[in-house]
Amino acid sequence: MSERLAVFKTYKLYVGGKFPRSESGRVYEVTDAKGSWLANAPLASRKDARDAVVAARKAFGGWSGATAYNRGQILYRVAEMLEGRRDQFVAEVADAEGLSKAKAAAQVDAAVDRWVWYAGWSDKVAQIAGSSNPVAGPYFNLSAPEPTGVVAVVAPQESSFLGLVSVLAPVIVTGNTAVVVAAERAPLPALSLAEVLATSDLPGGVVNLLSGRTAELSAPLAAHQDVNALDLAGADAALATELETAAADNLKRVLRPRATDWTADPGTDRLLSFLETKTVWHPMGV
Repeated sequence: MSERLAVFKTYKLYVGGKFPRSESGRVYEVTDAKGSWLANAPLASRKDARDAVVAARKAFGGWSGATAYNRGQILYRVAEMLEGRRDQFVAEVADAEGLSKAKAAAQVDAAVDRWVWYAGWSDKVAQIAGSSNPVAGPYFNLSAPEPTGVVAVVAPQESSFLGLVSVLAPVIVTGNTAVVVAAERAPLPALSLAEVLATSDLPGGVVNLLSGRTAELSAPLAAHQDVNALDLAGADAALATELETAAADNLKRVLRPRATDWTADPGTDRLLSFLETKTVWHPMGV
């Protein structure tokens, strides 16, 4: 009896809730920490980046208008689905980052817990970011947080999975939509995460995942007039400066890269980074 041939996984982009190949048809080789071939990943183009922004903008109204409870339930569902595919992600993270199975498992478990942690903040963030303001006059003066809009995220390079979850979850739980440039050297955990998102009740277009050359994809996103904010977590110093300059053309909110321990308590900094404050005056009536 002939030996059975393994069925290799075909990795694709995730744009608008669908799994297209790059419009250019390009791919690039992804290797493990020892240089052995793992897979061919789609090499996304600038056109793919623009398509992802269109999908994110289309999804923004529905997602930002969903109840905080609903968003939290969906993030919790992501954690459930990820827990069910734990072994797959442990193997992918171990290969991508050159970790032992035990250390990779710890990274995946932390990523699952992080989805749950941010899910719990969905209906509480308004309590720490909003307020009732004292004013001199017969008015109620109330401030409430609102999502910024479409956020382009340059995912961390050194933590292809836990780092990615740590920057993505706070963006979407607060009602923003995201276009994510996965870690260039290790995009496979991110591309597999797209399959989890697609089966977790997350509306198409809320998260869009691209793999390829970080500089090639992030440049058009930084300059795009319909991108409202940038998270430069995975950009080096030179690229971050270039992207921040491009973002200034339409006054994007920019979260600069900084040294981060992705295993530490995330706090609320990223949760609050892509929120705007809306203040409403209302007469008390006498």
